[in-house]
Amino acid sequence: MELKNNLGTTAIQDVIAKYPEIGEILQRYDIGCVTCKVGICLLKDVVSIHGLSKEDEARIEQEINGFLTRKAA
Repeated sequence: MELKNNLGTTAIQDVIAKYPEIGEILQRYDIGCVTCKVGICLLKDVVSIHGLSKEDEARIEQEINGFLTRKAA
């Protein structure tokens, strides 16, 4: 998973704190990181460990990168 700004190597709790919208994207794919109390998983690992199809992983990557591109504009 190639995410802009090297975001894939950031702990999910930090990602969601900075970009709550990414938590919303993950929730649409039934990834419940927003409510997780640990939050130390890296964003790239969070997606891969949930057993999603390659297509869903690609969609998440595309949605997150699209969000980051819009946010930077």
